[in-house]
Amino acid sequence: MNILSDVALTTQQKEGSTPNRQKSCIPLEMPDAPVSSVALRQSGDYVATVGTKFCALNWANQSTLVLATVDKDKKNNRFNDGKVDPAGRYFAGTMAEETAPAVLERHQGSLYSLFPNHHVEKYFDQVDISNGLDWSLDHKIFYYIDSLSYSVDAFDYDLQTGKISNRRSVYKLEKEEQIPDGMCIDVAGKLWVACYNGGRVIRLDPETGKRLQTVKLPVDKTTSCCFGGKDYSEMYVTSARDGLDSEDLLRQPEAGGIFKITGLGVKGIPPHPYAG
Repeated sequence: MNILSDVALTTQQKEGSTPNRQKSCIPLEMPDAPVSSVALRQSGDYVATVGTKFCALNWANQSTLVLATVDKDKKNNRFNDGKVDPAGRYFAGTMAEETAPAVLERHQGSLYSLFPNHHVEKYFDQVDISNGLDWSLDHKIFYYIDSLSYSVDAFDYDLQTGKISNRRSVYKLEKEEQIPDGMCIDVAGKLWVACYNGGRVIRLDPETGKRLQTVKLPVDKTTSCCFGGKDYSEMYVTSARDGLDSEDLLRQPEAGGIFKITGLGVKGIPPHPYAG
């Protein structure tokens, strides 16, 4: 398994155009363990969730160091989405390995965070597919998606301790939006959610529970989204092609690509680095 940096970013270009590509990689000594999230590290380099392990990545000497392991009693589990909170804790959740896209043994996952001292906190279990997560601009609310709940949830959040409480739903996805997946927040405090099998990214107001905007893409399996570019005015959306048959791929040949969206009229915020 390799982790790639400077991944080629494909936009909604005309057929025949070629994205600019630059690649480098770190080989991992865990060939069967999927890499599910990567974050910056305050001291330099990166941290990642690999299989059921929190790992530190050293790009210069091409090495990885396991910081902690979770779900040791569930050999079929793996991490899924992860993100660093404003205090430098690395939040990430687990799920059972899928037998087909979105088909798995339910209620096997949990939500964790890796503190800067490498202590692991477990918040709750009975998770189906742990997915999108982010924090309000005032750092008082934690937003979270367990995909098969078809809901975007909110928790009261204590920045100093990292504790979460008072879970409630702020948005229930509509039928055509399908399964909520990755998520990010913009400078206006609105949430953007990638809709798996829905072929779109939606913008939500977590205070009113209203959908504000829908951006459709030329692929069905949109998986996650984040802001980037020099001023964080560009959105990057990942997609999947696993589970698509030949007919599906003829209809959406760009499935599995990464898309850049411009002209949204709103910016994102820089990612928080892991403090450990």
